[in-house]
Amino acid sequence: MSGRHELTQAWPAPPLNVVLLEPEIPPNTGTIARLCAATGTRLHLAGPLGFRLTDSKLRRAGLDYWDGVDLSRHTDLAACLAATGPGCVYYFSTRATVPYTRVAYGPGDSLVFGSETGGLPESVLAAAPGCVFGIPMRVERVRSLNLATAVAIVLYEALRQIDRRSSPA
Repeated sequence: MSGRHELTQAWPAPPLNVVLLEPEIPPNTGTIARLCAATGTRLHLAGPLGFRLTDSKLRRAGLDYWDGVDLSRHTDLAACLAATGPGCVYYFSTRATVPYTRVAYGPGDSLVFGSETGGLPESVLAAAPGCVFGIPMRVERVRSLNLATAVAIVLYEALRQIDRRSSPA
């Protein structure tokens, strides 16, 4: 087999939104930007960043895909969520008790992730009862997953569900 092929996928309209609240590590955000470009997902960066958008490590991780990233910058989470549209908002945390697979994702939904070292603030989680989900893992072995890995897991589950509902049986 030679060459790349685009696999059949029902891409959501409106697109999904990935929201990173106060990300700190440039390569993680760059990797997530590339993921968003590959899936047509909007990327929102909210609050203070732990790096500059011109950081070479950020640019390197996103490679030459930055032109394909629908990127928005917001002063805080409230401003960000006001700009994402009418879809549902889901928050992801290691403190969640319900797995991410229990969500029925839909077009235009927002997937919100916290910083690499602190996650989402307790105030954000407390304000969103019933909308906080986690990725199962062996907590006796690790504290958390890499942010880019967590975003990829949840984003592709959302895309899988949307595709499944859009495809004829």
